Amino acid sequence: MRVVLKIGTSSLTSADGLIDRSSVRKAATEVGAARAAGHEVILVTSGAIAAGFPALGWDSEDRPRDPQTLQAVSAVGQSRLLQEWTGALDSEGLVGGQVLLAPLDFMVRAQYLHARATLERLLELSVVPIINENDVIADDEIRYGDNDRIAALVAQLLTADMLILLTDTPGLMDADPNTSADASLIEQIVEIDHELEALAGGTGTARGSGGMVSKLAAAKMASWAGVGCLIASAQRERVVLDAIEGTPGTGTWVEARPRRLPARKLWIAFALPPEGRIEIDDGAVKALTTDGRSLLAAGVVGAHGEFAVNSAVEISDSRGRVIAKGLTRMDRSGVLAAAGKRSADMSSADMSSAGEVVHRDDLVVMPA
Repeated sequence: MRVVLKIGTSSLTSADGLIDRSSVRKAATEVGAARAAGHEVILVTSGAIAAGFPALGWDSEDRPRDPQTLQAVSAVGQSRLLQEWTGALDSEGLVGGQVLLAPLDFMVRAQYLHARATLERLLELSVVPIINENDVIADDEIRYGDNDRIAALVAQLLTADMLILLTDTPGLMDADPNTSADASLIEQIVEIDHELEALAGGTGTARGSGGMVSKLAAAKMASWAGVGCLIASAQRERVVLDAIEGTPGTGTWVEARPRRLPARKLWIAFALPPEGRIEIDDGAVKALTTDGRSLLAAGVVGAHGEFAVNSAVEISDSRGRVIAKGLTRMDRSGVLAAAGKRSADMSSADMSSAGEVVHRDDLVVMPA
């Protein structure tokens, strides 16, 4: 089985916000046990900033907030975090190899394919890839900011069998365990909906950047990629093997959708950030969601944001609900000029692909 294992900062640090070596070694032991059982493991790790603090003589109370300083701290901590992982993996008889990824590696098709080829080769060489977002040089406007989405994208990229998201809670609870003594674990989710997302609450701990909302978003991405996802506690003994073996009560299991989206449409749906939004009428909603049609200018009501040709855009109904995402064949001014016009009424100058705003091959209908 091929498993992508993501471990967040809160699961790798002590109460003072600094890297806890025993937690890293515990996680490496989990990886070693899975490898000994014949499974491939791709490790996605956070913690570079936490690893950089001690080297600069800072503690968690000195934590800066501005992006440039945090990126500088990450530059200091990245090699130290890798040292912790490679040392821990060495003790398990495993070789680790660092891979730093940024959003552009998933947004630019050539880089996307190159990243996949490199990771596949590492696995062929029996190396454990140690993946982190490239925080040091990432533009703050296009960085993901947490490794949950990176892990889900890697699971899709490598056609993994399972995504495991380890955190500091047993999984998704049916109530806030901090305020309700009766809170219990939700063991299985077939489809992530708005109610579950609301139940997940806000962001995570002060030490991490994600939280349960981020975990559910990543699990939804993995599900659409045909990859089942388990959200579980990093403190649980034998958690990775229990996840692989399907041991009941290990965490919250999110089912893979029965119909897997093609790689290109997954890339459009989840790897590309939207640069604008196109509003459509009810007839166009039906054409997209029920009939599997392309989006034509005749069904367009408005356009929001500044976007160019081939930009990723969200497509919403008249109530503002996002129902699809796609690559537009017109820029914003072209969409507004053609809005509401039928192909027969359009001049050759503004017709652009027979009035197609988003072709169905470049369009993904999103879940409710």
